[in-house]
Amino acid sequence: MRPRATPHDPATLESSHEPTAPEEPSRPGEPAAAGRAPGWRGWTPVLLVRAAHPRQGVVTAAVLALAAALAGRPGREVGLVLVTVLVGQTVLGWHNDLVDRRRDARHAAGRKATTLGLDAGTLGYALALAVLVLVPLSIAHGVRAGLAYLASVAVAGLGNHVLRRGLLSWVPWAVAFGLYPAFLSLGGWGGATTGVPPDAVMVVVAALLGVGVHLLTGLWGLVPDHEEGWRHLPLRVGLRIGAGRLLTLATAWVVLGLVGLAVVGSTRGLSG
Repeated sequence: MRPRATPHDPATLESSHEPTAPEEPSRPGEPAAAGRAPGWRGWTPVLLVRAAHPRQGVVTAAVLALAAALAGRPGREVGLVLVTVLVGQTVLGWHNDLVDRRRDARHAAGRKATTLGLDAGTLGYALALAVLVLVPLSIAHGVRAGLAYLASVAVAGLGNHVLRRGLLSWVPWAVAFGLYPAFLSLGGWGGATTGVPPDAVMVVVAALLGVGVHLLTGLWGLVPDHEEGWRHLPLRVGLRIGAGRLLTLATAWVVLGLVGLAVVGSTRGLSG
């Protein structure tokens, strides 16, 4: 393991000759020390919700459900998209915390559910159950659409194991997001509606949006990732321009990506 680097203020990154780790954004209101969280915060169901990365999951599910609604899908299909993506995001959140539990024990004491008393066995069991729920939920959209969504989850999960530490960390994000238009365009209630492949421009814009989301979500782990010797894309960019500018860049990238999807959807349509 590489020697630990001392994190510096992001403002010093621009003038320093040696690259240093950018400042990790703080999360107010979170306990600073490891150990079981007091009171109801330490209940297993609460910790499971926390481990699911609920903010990211809810936002992703809401955006895809909104896209389905704008594409003219009936209400029950929009609801099915929302529930399916919520479960899929829960699977990815639990898998991420399960894979990172030892790293989090070193660097995220008091901030991750696995450092606040959530047992790895309990988390693994919940993850297995969620996968068993996700498969039929996905196939309920039709075989092709379901396989597209399951593939996006599988690629994102694989990204938790490979590529995430180096320069190609953006690849799983681009591929996973690039599969979302196929999930929406091919989908229909119970497969009764036969969709068509998505527009190629829509796929490219969705993939680029995924890279932007990777930059944005990668902000929260810059310091521990640097200490672990990782060199993924958000960290490389952060070391060059500083965490503050990285936040601005990533936010602008995501906003432009969403605007791009709206423009392509209104001019070309989801399926071209």
